[in-house]
Amino acid sequence: MAVPPATVGSRPGRAVLLTVTCLGQFMVLLDNTIVGAALPDMQQRLHTGLTGLQWIVDAYVLLVAMLLLSGGVFADRFGRKRVYLTGVAVFTVASLVCALAPSLGWLVAGRVLQGIGAAALSPASLALLAAAHPVPQERMKAIGLWAGLSGIGLAVGPVAGGVLTEAFGWPAIFLVNLPIGVVLLVVGLRTLEESRNPSAPAIDVPGTVLSVLGVGVLTYGLIEGGARGWTSPVILGSFAAAAVLLAAFVAVEARRAAPMLPLRLFRERLFTVANTAMVVVGFALMGSSFFFSQFFVYVQGSSILWAGLQTLPMSLAMVVVSPYAGRLAARHGFRVVVTAGLALAGLGLLALGTVHADTGYGNVWWRLAVVGTGFALTMSPLTGAAIQAVDPQEGGLASGVSSTTRQIGAVLGVAVLGAVVRTRQSDGASFEAGLDSAFLAAGAITSATAVFTGLWLARSKPAEGPGTPRRTTDPDAAPISNKASTTGS
Repeated sequence: MAVPPATVGSRPGRAVLLTVTCLGQFMVLLDNTIVGAALPDMQQRLHTGLTGLQWIVDAYVLLVAMLLLSGGVFADRFGRKRVYLTGVAVFTVASLVCALAPSLGWLVAGRVLQGIGAAALSPASLALLAAAHPVPQERMKAIGLWAGLSGIGLAVGPVAGGVLTEAFGWPAIFLVNLPIGVVLLVVGLRTLEESRNPSAPAIDVPGTVLSVLGVGVLTYGLIEGGARGWTSPVILGSFAAAAVLLAAFVAVEARRAAPMLPLRLFRERLFTVANTAMVVVGFALMGSSFFFSQFFVYVQGSSILWAGLQTLPMSLAMVVVSPYAGRLAARHGFRVVVTAGLALAGLGLLALGTVHADTGYGNVWWRLAVVGTGFALTMSPLTGAAIQAVDPQEGGLASGVSSTTRQIGAVLGVAVLGAVVRTRQSDGASFEAGLDSAFLAAGAITSATAVFTGLWLARSKPAEGPGTPRRTTDPDAAPISNKASTTGS
């Protein structure tokens, strides 16, 4: 007699649900760091330059950034199981397209599909988990496990990318997703229970389209500007079109009854500063990480495998420190922890800007660890602060906005810092000098944001008392949560 699958409400059923959702998010986060280790091999085998590498990374991150909020609405409206499994299927098929890509164009197209799949998979996995744990304490524990376990993908990505690329070539980093995706589809179809929100808002199609086009055109101008010339008609036209599209996006969102991005949330000082800082976190973290393997391979002469191992201190520092960041913020205050974290990350990046070809690894690894520690101290408290700044029923939206702003920063980081390197090279500087300039620029921006965050939040007024709503602009009165700190990374 066949044994029926455990229901989600039972303990075994919840364990299976946690495994399925964590594994899906693990796959998404793995693809954030595993690709970086393979970039030197991609550059050689695909005969592409820095611009092509930027598109390989940004094509994925751009779609995740722009569709993440819509993915959450889709999941609530059309069914979390359905959207989650659809996202897994799209991500898996897209990974196969990437692995079989005969050219740069096909690979970028596959990365676009991966981004679409990840934007559906990631918020739906969190929504499934939250719906299965109605008790707040159990829900927060499950979300903490989801964030921590799936976040391991960030740490193992560089090593896995180095090992797979060294042994089989860059297509192997995408083929590794296939067995994971197949297992998720088989187990998910059998065990997951459907849930939805009948009162979920309608899909904001105009907002979604305008945001994708606006940020996409801006990214095109930033990436292609170095190759085509910053004053070329195409690039100037791209920046002008981006300005028009983004202005139209703001105008549309301000008038819609159920916008993808409620602009009214930014009237709260804490929400605004948290998301502004999160843009910088994504910018500096992803923009600098884009060059780590290239630095070790092209400047210091490491193998691809060894380069993947050499980047590990930053990922490990983030995995180790992240679980404690929320507790530190709750104990010492959001402003203190975030400002200290941004300052640490900025100093670490500035220190990386002074590393050269003959610098021994013993004098490099600790700089990466400082950068990882600094960013780990900021991400979870920034997400928690954004959630604390809004009404309780909008906590999920605030978390999604926080993840989206980090992804937008990541898109711009790869594009802008890549432009810095290319511009330095066009002026006659070496690739090493260009990397130094990129790290120094990222460090300077991050350090300036630390000062900005500390000063701006120091002016915040405390909540007015116990009778006031949960919404507050007091940065040190907020219990900071670890909730969804890795969503869509």
